[in-house]
Amino acid sequence: MLGLQLPTDPRWAELIRQDLPELLTDHAWCEQKAASNAISMVVRYPELDELVKELTVIAQEELEHFGQVVQHIHSRGWKLGPERKDHYVNELMQFLRKDGGREERLVDRLLFSAMIEARSCERFKMLTEQVEDEELREFYRELMVSEAGHYTTFIGFARRFGHSVDVDTRWKEFLTYEAKVIARYGKAPTMHG
Repeated sequence: MLGLQLPTDPRWAELIRQDLPELLTDHAWCEQKAASNAISMVVRYPELDELVKELTVIAQEELEHFGQVVQHIHSRGWKLGPERKDHYVNELMQFLRKDGGREERLVDRLLFSAMIEARSCERFKMLTEQVEDEELREFYRELMVSEAGHYTTFIGFARRFGHSVDVDTRWKEFLTYEAKVIARYGKAPTMHG
C-alpha cells in the first residue's frame, strides 16, 4: 500500500530497543511538527475549504498524539527532552519544487506530507513487532492505523487538487528520492534516524 522502495534497516529496531527514552522524545517532537505542517498548509491554502477542514482535524490528531507520547514518557519516569532536528525530513524538503505554480507547490507539499506519513507508518509497524513493552506496542499499532489514514488523505488531496500535475509520476519521483535518503538512515534511535 505504501509503495516505499526501501524498507527500514532492521538494525534500527535494536537501536530503539536500547534507547526508548530517546525514541519517545524524538517521536513527540515529530508529532508536534506534523501538526505544525498541517496548520501551515491551512495558512497557505485557506480558500480550499475541504482541505482546511481535513487538515484542521489532522493537526488536532497530531497534537493529541504529541500529548499521548508525552504521557508515555512521564508514566515511565522519564523527561521530555529538547526538540530535535529531523534531518530526514529536512532532506525530503529539499525535493520540494521551488518554482512552478501554486497548484504544483500544493501537490508537492501534499506528497511530501504523504511521504513522511508513509515512512512513519512503516516504522510504527516495526515498533509493534519489536518493542517489548506491551502498552507501547498497542499504542504504536493505533498510531500506525492513524498514519495510514493521513497518508491516504494527503495522496487523495494531491490527486484531487493537482488538476494540471501528473501526480502519479511525481509520487514515483518522491518514492525514488526518499529511497536514496532513507538509505543513509536507520543508525540512530529516533523516528527517522
